[in-house]
Amino acid sequence: MRANATRQLTLSALLCALCAVLSQIQIPIPPVPVSLSLLGVHLCGTLLGARRGAAAVGCYVALGALGLPVFSGFAGGVSVLFGPTGGFLFGYILCAGIVGAAAQRFGFRRRTLLLSMALGTLLCYISGMAWFMLVTGTDLAGSLTACVFPFIPGDLFKILLAVLLCRRLQKPLRSMGLCV
Repeated sequence: MRANATRQLTLSALLCALCAVLSQIQIPIPPVPVSLSLLGVHLCGTLLGARRGAAAVGCYVALGALGLPVFSGFAGGVSVLFGPTGGFLFGYILCAGIVGAAAQRFGFRRRTLLLSMALGTLLCYISGMAWFMLVTGTDLAGSLTACVFPFIPGDLFKILLAVLLCRRLQKPLRSMGLCV
């Protein structure tokens, strides 16, 4: 394996692990806890690009599905994926892909990152809310109240923080051949 490929794989693994760590920093509000996991998802997508970012987040989801306690509240197992919050976990993969594709196509301009992360978060909300409605039988208004509205302020903060971190990390990582 080439040295650059090894570095890229290492960065992908580190960002996957960062998703697991950030998932544990949470405010446990039922039925969906507020955690920093979306920050890790944005970092994966932006710094790794669409394919590698979605793969790193997909690896995080797969590790949790295998039972490792990487999800919020040290949860793990297939039951989490099929529980009320499972749609958000699959939405994370979509989010990383969208954010990564935008970073690859349009670069690290502040506006581009803000818009792509907002779009990725919206897709995460849609997939998570749809799954939540299916699993719990909650109507649209109840689902918006439980799964979206309480999270908007925190997710806006996570987007701003992710933009700042990505813009700061882009140059050193790119100089090592690791960043899109």
